[in-house]
Amino acid sequence: MLQDRYSLAFKLYPYARSADQDAATPTRHKVAVIGAGPVGLATALDLGRQGIDVVLLDDHEGVGKGSRAICFAKRTLEITDRYGASAPILDKGVIWNLGKVFYDDRQLFEFNLLPEAGHKHPAFINLQQPYFEKFLFDQITAEIASGAPIDVRGKNRVDTVRPADDHVALDVMAPDGSYTITADYVVACDGANSPVRAMLELDFDGRVFQDSFLIADIRMTSKSFPTERWFWFDPHFKSGASTLLHKQPDDVWRVDFQIGWDVDRTEELKEHNVRRRLDAMLGADVDYDIVWSSIYTFQCRRMDSFRHGRVLFAGDAAHQVSPFGARGANSGLQDVDNLGWKLGLVLQGKAPDALLDSYDVERAYGADENILNSTRATDFITPKSATSRLFRNAVLDLAEHHTFARPIVNSGRLSMPCTYDDLPLNGTDALNGGPDRSRVGSPCPDAPLDCGYLLDQLGGDFVLLAINCAVPADITVDGITLRTVSLSTTAGTPDALTERYLGAAPRAVYLIRPDQHVAARWDAFDAAAVTNALRTACAKEPTDA
Repeated sequence: MLQDRYSLAFKLYPYARSADQDAATPTRHKVAVIGAGPVGLATALDLGRQGIDVVLLDDHEGVGKGSRAICFAKRTLEITDRYGASAPILDKGVIWNLGKVFYDDRQLFEFNLLPEAGHKHPAFINLQQPYFEKFLFDQITAEIASGAPIDVRGKNRVDTVRPADDHVALDVMAPDGSYTITADYVVACDGANSPVRAMLELDFDGRVFQDSFLIADIRMTSKSFPTERWFWFDPHFKSGASTLLHKQPDDVWRVDFQIGWDVDRTEELKEHNVRRRLDAMLGADVDYDIVWSSIYTFQCRRMDSFRHGRVLFAGDAAHQVSPFGARGANSGLQDVDNLGWKLGLVLQGKAPDALLDSYDVERAYGADENILNSTRATDFITPKSATSRLFRNAVLDLAEHHTFARPIVNSGRLSMPCTYDDLPLNGTDALNGGPDRSRVGSPCPDAPLDCGYLLDQLGGDFVLLAINCAVPADITVDGITLRTVSLSTTAGTPDALTERYLGAAPRAVYLIRPDQHVAARWDAFDAAAVTNALRTACAKEPTDA
């Protein structure tokens, strides 16, 4: 078996005995997060920044080995920017916007994931997951130094989860022995094989795709491959039925080979067999080192519900998709973005517990969208019949010369943030002529301002965004203060803010949620309408006008 030669196993949170282990009775925490992967770290960071007591439990002492997730989308970068953690991620990551699609030995076309200007962040960066986790943990450390109530505990394995009416009890095994804590709420971020889900005997249903994919991370210095996403259907070098190539930091490249279902995985992972595939692709004269390899199978599945009383599931513990399209870690960060502000308002007594039901509604909607896109991509990449293969190959042939066929080519629709259309927290969409891309339920598109970028002004709390319209400052409803952001445009002068937020309307007022999704919008300020939209966004009954 090929040995792992490229370990990024940062020992970030070595075991240390906590006061909870010596407490006479179980210590009560506001939130316990289980699992310190990207989603668990982001959850602790989000809640801790709100001043909410959160304990993060993991059975390891730092990030794992191998690159694993590597593609982090623009929306994820916008979320981590709000947490204060995006600068090192961007500094270390490999930025890319372009992708190319090949069939046999022919390039069919290329695509740009961010063709327009005026965004703070790129479409994607490539960064090994251990680095991403380390940078989130570094930000947690900085927040703790500033007083954030976050406690990260390594070598603390949760063995039992015992829900009750007003709390959840956790039995935890540490090197010094077992102990018990309780929490108002538990967020399970413990991965696709979630022990918490198993403890509660909850379903995880979906589809397993009968195919195998070999990952090889290799270190090489190559001028042959630019910083782009390259995907081959039926590659001429015959290393697999399809092949994907990405560049990572540290002169490391990710190669995915589709190798079929009926393979001997132990045999395929032997170094000489991995090199056989790589040599056929790269050429025998290219020097490289294999730094990590693995074989995986696609699965698209999710839980029936992401909320079970006071236990909530996020990331791969709640839903799982194929890696083509980079929807795993990115959708997990969107789970956190959705859950964090809701849990914060509930724990602060500013919203009813029913607001947490909307986490399940909205993120299950997002998971279904991701699973649909992931399933379609997998079916196109790996045809299951002679007829579907004939159709796919005909589309590929057409795509080389005809633009109408290119949208049908599916090498993995790349991760985009979910728009929560027609869901319960949405308020009125009363902006006549308003752009579809900033409709109610959508994530706010970024736009350049004289003072920076629009998204720098949004997020973390509810915001009333007024464009060419006077609104009162700091409106308070049910203990929630709306921060006002007032902007203006020049009539007749096209700019990104006008295009993305006004459209044909001369003015606009937007109510924007803490996760930067549009809650409601109007063409003028109306205090009663804003109050009702805010109450709706917090799962409260609107007041009479």
